[in-house]
Formats: sequence, C-alpha cells, structure tokens
Amino acid sequence: MYIPAAFAESDLTTLAAFLEQHSFGLLVSQSDGVPVATHLPLLLDRTQGEHGCLLGHMARANPQWQDAPGQKVLAIFTGPHTYISPSWYEAEAVVPTWNYVAVHVYGEFQRIDNPEDLLGVLQRSVAFYEQGLPQPWTLHGTSTLVERLLPQIVGFRIPIERLEGKWKLNQNHPIERRERVIRALKHRGGMEELAVAALMEKTLPPPKG
Repeated sequence: MYIPAAFAESDLTTLAAFLEQHSFGLLVSQSDGVPVATHLPLLLDRTQGEHGCLLGHMARANPQWQDAPGQKVLAIFTGPHTYISPSWYEAEAVVPTWNYVAVHVYGEFQRIDNPEDLLGVLQRSVAFYEQGLPQPWTLHGTSTLVERLLPQIVGFRIPIERLEGKWKLNQNHPIERRERVIRALKHRGGMEELAVAALMEKTLPPPKG
C-alpha cells in the first residue's frame, strides 16, 4: 500500500484494535494468475506469533480456497472514510481529497482440515460477534446443524507476517486547516463524518499549557 510518511501507523496495539473493531475484510489471492477476492469476517487471534493470526472460513462452493493454500495473501480492512471539500480549509491552492483509515495484512493462507479445529474457529467467531448482545446466541445445542454445516465450509488461518496501517487524516496540512475540517465534518453530522472527525482529533497535538 502506498503510505506517505505523514499517514503511516505502525503501532501494533493500535493496528490490532483496528482489526478487531473493523473485522470485515477483503481477502485477496490469485488463481491462474488472476486476482480473486472474497468479503469475509476475519477474526484476529493476538496470541499466535509476533503479529497475531487471522482466522476465518468461507463456503466450500467458493473456488478461492482451492488455489489459496500456501499462497501469500492480502487481507484489506477499511475503517471510517469520507470526502473532504477544499472549501473547508479556507485556504488558497487546495484540492478535494478523501480521508480514510485502512490496514493491509499479509501472510500465508493455511487451510484448516481438522473438524475440531474448524469447529473451534466457528465457536470463537460466534462468541466474538455475539458478545455484548442482550441474549448472545451460541452453538451449544445445535449439534445437528453443525454436522450439516461443517462439510459445507472451509476454514483457514493466516499467520500475520506484515501489517501496514494508513491513517490519512490531513496530517500534511497545518493544524488550523485540520481544525476547520473537523468542525465541518461535525457540522455535517453523518456517522462516517463524525467518526473521521474523532480520528482526526486524535492526531492533533495536545493543547499547550
């Protein structure tokens, strides 16, 4: 990913938190020299390896898994993003842009063939996404359903070899311009605009005194 120095985010704790908050990713591999991709929830296991490991599954009917084992694959995760109007800078010689946050994850695709390990991926995924709900759903008591489900999916893990984080939030502009953009985004009030404004505020230096 092209990352100018002003936009680079390399803190592993920050990147891991992002992957957990924005876990619906785009998994990219190749088949016969042609890029293929699938949109999937990918669960971060922080305990495996230096950078962690992604866990997931896809439909067995999806041909991507057939060529992916052993490949170096790319998982793309995106966060809040929004258009930035040059009028908000209140400055000369500026142009429109797009502010966004994204993380790219690289690693080797490893298929999970053991049914117990695959079931473990499902259980961990359900527990992660159901947490915080008033009545969390679980796989307990669904053995018949699970027996039918497992043969229809393919599990995988991707030990993370490299992460790239890009926080493109106007850090290449003077603080005064960034503050004007933040005010404009808050005034617009949409979910994406407010989320980007909050991220931009975190990049500002603390007030003096």
